[in-house]
Amino acid sequence: MDYINQRVHELYWKNDYNCARTMLFCLREIFEVTLEKQTIISAAGLHGAGGFRAQCGLVEGGLMFIGIYYHFLGRSEEETVTACYKFADTFRKRFGSLTCYELRPGGFTPNDPPHMCEELTCQAVRFACDFMKDAI
Repeated sequence: MDYINQRVHELYWKNDYNCARTMLFCLREIFEVTLEKQTIISAAGLHGAGGFRAQCGLVEGGLMFIGIYYHFLGRSEEETVTACYKFADTFRKRFGSLTCYELRPGGFTPNDPPHMCEELTCQAVRFACDFMKDAI
């Protein structure tokens, strides 16, 4: 099992983090960036807009990280906004949507097991890493 698969699994099953927090933690560790506690706390409801099934938390976590990382690198706000747009556009092209409702495997039912998006999360973390490396 590679690092991303192992870390995503641990963050989901051991820590019970949502997809946005899992994305943030993985990117933080891979790119060696410190995240403030408030940043992690702020991502608590970013799993499809608090379960509303809106924008995917993997997208939201990725966008949050771009803002943090670009600031860390000294990039301008305009560069950050452009990178966020490109991330969302390429994410949509790669995965087919930006919404939790459309991306979640099997959709939603009252009896859904936890962390249904583990495989998608691993793919999305790899995608975000590649995007960040290419963008820098």
